[in-house]
Amino acid sequence: MSKIYIGTARNDKVRIYLAETKQLVEDARKTHDLYPTSAAALGRTLSVAAVMGVMLKGERETVTVSINGGGAIGTIMAVAKSNGDVKGFCGDNELYLKYNDSNKLAVGMVVGTDGYLSVTKDLQMKNKYTSQVALRTGEIGDDFAYYFMVSEQRPTITSVGVLVDTDYSIKSAGCLIIEVMPDALEEDIVYLEDMAKKLEPISNVLEKRDDYENYLKELFPDYKMLEIRNTRYICDCSKKRFFEGIMTLPKKDIKELLLKDKIEVRCEFCDKTYTFTHDDFEECLK
Repeated sequence: MSKIYIGTARNDKVRIYLAETKQLVEDARKTHDLYPTSAAALGRTLSVAAVMGVMLKGERETVTVSINGGGAIGTIMAVAKSNGDVKGFCGDNELYLKYNDSNKLAVGMVVGTDGYLSVTKDLQMKNKYTSQVALRTGEIGDDFAYYFMVSEQRPTITSVGVLVDTDYSIKSAGCLIIEVMPDALEEDIVYLEDMAKKLEPISNVLEKRDDYENYLKELFPDYKMLEIRNTRYICDCSKKRFFEGIMTLPKKDIKELLLKDKIEVRCEFCDKTYTFTHDDFEECLK
């Protein structure tokens, strides 16, 4: 199972989240049969969403991230729970593009910048909280950093990455989110700005080493580990949940379904299909 390491530094004026999500992203890749650039784009989104999920307080709270920049990949969506469970999908699973100058996977190109990053938080209250920001680069990390700054007024350093092997399996994946607390001093800001210039891509760090606490202590000598949380790729769909969705349709629509022998519904998050028959639609009407 993948892990999220949570700690503080700079006299508790900085909060650090390090997510090692290789297994999580590999499970997503297998579920959706993702090609490398699709895997990198969805994997980056899932990694940040996982951290945003554990930032939530309530047991049943969830966060939903949606990205669409008008690029070839279409919509990227990730849903994360406060218990660390994450699921997601992207519009095109079969993208494999690289930048000519760097040979890196062209995530920004397939995502695009003509659109928005939207975040919806379900805090188990009457209304859900939704905010969105225009995409800056389509590279995911920069866009989330901009979201945290503009929508939540939480300045962060956000580094996210996915390395894909030649057989399309995931070599490393994860993200590093460093959050500046409201009572941070000017000297803390200067320290972070200087450190950000020297940060190695997090995907390279996660590929080369597994002593994450030591790595974080190299960044922050006074780093203190608070907790380690599990995170995993898992879909909680079921025929019952889809049935409950059908029951919300107007009666006239359900009566139209009665004219069919059966229909199949596919879950976008895990590709499972569920079959509903004439008897199921009669039960809905009841």
